[in-house]
Amino acid sequence: MTGEVEAELKRHTGWVTSVVFSQGGQVVSGSHDNTVQIWNATTHELQGDADPVWIVAFSPDGSSVVSASAKTTMLIWNTTTGEVQTKLKGPIPLVRSVAFSPDGSRLVSGSNDMKVRIWDTTTGELQATLKGHENTVKSIAFSQDGRRIVSGSDDNTARIWDATTGQEEVKLVGHKNSVLSVAFSWDGTRIVSGSQDHTVRIWNATTGKVEAELKGHTYWVKSVAFSYDGNTVVSASYDGTARIWEVKGDDSQLMTNGDLTRMLPDGSMVFRTGVWGFHIVYPGQLPNPTTYPALSMTDDRRWIVGPLHDCWIPAYYRNFESLAFLGNKICLGYRSGRIVILDMASMIAE
Repeated sequence: MTGEVEAELKRHTGWVTSVVFSQGGQVVSGSHDNTVQIWNATTHELQGDADPVWIVAFSPDGSSVVSASAKTTMLIWNTTTGEVQTKLKGPIPLVRSVAFSPDGSRLVSGSNDMKVRIWDTTTGELQATLKGHENTVKSIAFSQDGRRIVSGSDDNTARIWDATTGQEEVKLVGHKNSVLSVAFSWDGTRIVSGSQDHTVRIWNATTGKVEAELKGHTYWVKSVAFSYDGNTVVSASYDGTARIWEVKGDDSQLMTNGDLTRMLPDGSMVFRTGVWGFHIVYPGQLPNPTTYPALSMTDDRRWIVGPLHDCWIPAYYRNFESLAFLGNKICLGYRSGRIVILDMASMIAE
C-alpha cells in the first residue's frame, strides 16, 4: 500500500533544510534558495533573507514563524500575511537552536559563538546575551512560566539561566558528550537532557544534582520531554527508537520502546513528529489529541510505519533531506527545492 500524495510543492529552487508542521496543519519550510515558505490554503513565499535558511520554527499559537539564516539574519514572519513583522537586531552568528517563550513575547537562540541570546519578538531588540558555555549551543528551551531558560552545549554541559537578568543559576555537569536536547518539567523543578553519550539525565533544577540517568538508547538522543505531571519522560534517538520512561525518585523504568501513540497516565498524548522526534500534547491543549496517530520511518526509507497501516515509499521519494510528521501527514523536503506532502489517511492498494 502507498500513501496518497496530497500536495507536491515546487516553489523552492534550493536545498530544503528544515520543514515543520504547526498544530493547525500549516507547513513552514526553510531553504538554501534564501527563502522561507508557508504552505496552506494560501501559500506565502517569504523573501527577506540574503543567506541560506537553516532553521525555522512556529510560535506557540502558530501566528508567527522565525527563520534563522546561515550568517546574520533572524526574521519573524506573520503567517497570515506572509510579511516580516520583526527583524531581530544585533550580532547573529550561526544559530543552532531557537525557541519562543510560552507567551510568544520573547525568543531565545543558541549559536556557534557559545552564547545564548534573548530577543523581544515585537521590537526585535536584543534583551540579553548569556555567556558561560565553552562551545556551540545546540539546544534551548524556556520554562513554562517563561522565567528561566535551559541550554545544552557541545561543552557537555547544560545551564539554567534567569530569563530576566540573564544570570547563570545552575550548571549541570555529568554528560560525557554534547547535550543535544533539553526541556523543563511543567512545574519547573526539574530538567531532562539528552546527549551524544546515548543517555538521558534528569536533574534537580535548583541544586543541579542528577536525579536519574536513563540508559538504553544506542545512539545520540535528539529529543526529550516531560509529561504534564513530571512522572514520565519521553526520549527519541538517532537509533530510530522513541522511549517512554516512568520516573520515581532515584528509580526509573522503561515503559515503552517503540513508535506507538501512547496516552500517558496524566492524560498527556505522545506522538511522533519525525524520524528522531516526537511531540507531547498536554491535557487541555487540544480538544481531541487522540486524532494524532504516531508515524515513523524505517531506516532504509522504504516504509512509513503507522498504528493502522504501513505505507511503502516509492524510490523517487526517498532522497529527502528533511521531514516532519503531523497526524496522518508526512512532509518531505529535498535538495532540489521540492516539497512533498503524503497523506496516510488515503490508502490505495496495489
